[in-house]
Order: sequence, then C-alpha cells, then structure tokens
Amino acid sequence: MAERAAGRYAPSPSGDLHLGNLRTALLAWLFARSTGRRFLMRVEDLDRVRPGAEQRQLADLAALGLDWDGPVVRQSERLDLYGHAIDRLRAQGRTYECFCTRREIQQAASAPHGPMGSYPGTCRTLTTADRARLRAEGRPAALRLRADITEYEIVDELHGVYRGLVDDVVLRRGDGLPAYNLAVVVDDADQHIDQVVRGDDLLPSTPRQAYLAALLGLPAPRYAHVPLVLNAAGQRLAKRDGSVTLADRTALGDTVEDVVSALSCSLGYSARTPAHLLRQFDPAVLPRRPSTFDENGLLQPDGCP
Repeated sequence: MAERAAGRYAPSPSGDLHLGNLRTALLAWLFARSTGRRFLMRVEDLDRVRPGAEQRQLADLAALGLDWDGPVVRQSERLDLYGHAIDRLRAQGRTYECFCTRREIQQAASAPHGPMGSYPGTCRTLTTADRARLRAEGRPAALRLRADITEYEIVDELHGVYRGLVDDVVLRRGDGLPAYNLAVVVDDADQHIDQVVRGDDLLPSTPRQAYLAALLGLPAPRYAHVPLVLNAAGQRLAKRDGSVTLADRTALGDTVEDVVSALSCSLGYSARTPAHLLRQFDPAVLPRRPSTFDENGLLQPDGCP
C-alpha cells in the first residue's frame, strides 16, 4: 500500500525556535492536517548544529500542541540517498567541479554581466589541466549542477505563478557534504511529501529545487510560501530582537495558550490551541503581508480580530 502524502516542518538545529519559526511550523501543521495529509518532522542537520538545540526545538513544538507522524528524520542519517542522486546527475553529464571561493563567487555574481545572486559558471569550462592545477593549490572542489536553463516556473498556493532564477547550484559542498538544495529535493520525494509550507523568504530558491526534482525524475510538491514575522524595523525576526522564543515568553509570564493566541491573531483567527485553530483554518483567507512582533506580541498589519 502506498504511503499517504504528507506535509512537513524541517528546522535546522542551530538554536532555539523564535516566534516566526513557530508560526511557520503551526501553518505547516495546519495545511497538512486540514487536507488529510500526514505531518512529518525532519531535522536538517547538515550545517551548524548547536548541542541541545534539536531537543529544545522539538519540545517547544510539542508544547505548542503540534504532533507529527512517525519518527523524526535527520538528514545526517540519509547521506547515501543524496550520494545516489548525485551519481544519477553525474551519469547524465550534469555536474562539474567548482573551485571558486565564496569571495570569488560574490564578486563574480555582482558583476554587470550576470543576474544578481546567480553563479556565473566560472568553472564550467575548466580543462583537465586547470582542475589539476587548482587541486595542487589545495583548493577544495564543490560539485555543481550544469543547468541548461536560466528560469523555471512553479505555482504557489499563495503567490500564484512564480518564475525564478535557475543557475548552477551546488550539489555537494567543498567539505564533501550534500548541499541544501539537493538534500531537500531528495528528502521530500523519498518521504512522499507533496506539500511544502515554508517562509516566503525561500520562494526565490524554489524554482531551482523544482527544476532539480525534474532532472531527477522526482515529483515537485505543492508549495505555499507564507509571510514572515518581522521586527519593529521591518526586518526578519531573529533571536536578537528580544523575548522571541517560547521560553522567553513564558519567563515573562505568558502561557503557551497566550503564545498560540498571539500566533492565531497574526493569522486573522482567535484560538488558544492548534486544535481549535484547525477547526477554523482556511488557507484562502490567510494574510498575504508579514506580521510584526514587538514586546506586546504579534500584530497582524490590519489588527487582530
């Protein structure tokens, strides 16, 4: 029997979740549960990992009232899957080694000949002698995708049709670990995840991922990129913005129900538990603009109900 389709939340264990992270997790749970999907938890631990962060993140999500199906999956335990995907792309002639440093990439990407933020293909045409010389200099080699298009179109539940940049994304980093764009595509397909709900700051990277999925013969999920929570200065909320974690809020005297109420308010609802919010939830009426956090709580742009 085929596994039922799923949504997911996939935090990186680099620190405690702030209210913006919790709001996105709540939305991912609501989207999945309201459509009869399983809801999966995946820890994306291929980058910086802080001791104890995963345990605190999962504890906060459970305390909020979110549940998930099956065991937590960790990317660090799935390296063989990513290696097999890279092997398939290599066999198609769609990879090449890249010896560029981060500074060189930033300088090249800001030059007037290429789209801002794109990799200009500096190492695409290196000869065998060039690669040997760079290895002799001690430069580590990342592995990049040899893309044959520059744009790709996806459909987002909140943003509609979106056409974005595609360039030669990194598949395997210079340290030998798989890169985020590859890992997330492989994971979503392997876990039967057909609904991805995440912050709209990640929308520009989605065409790259959908294109990569197509090259691998994998189905692209349905996307919903949701508005972020911003600080009073209009910047993406971060832990430096004050009392923004669940532990911070409870230390100030808020209950978990108070936090859920504030998150619900920012979505245009009045509810004190995720289960109560689920009974009201309708993606069609979600705010399309970001919410703002101050020390008094989360505020929807037009005010809470």
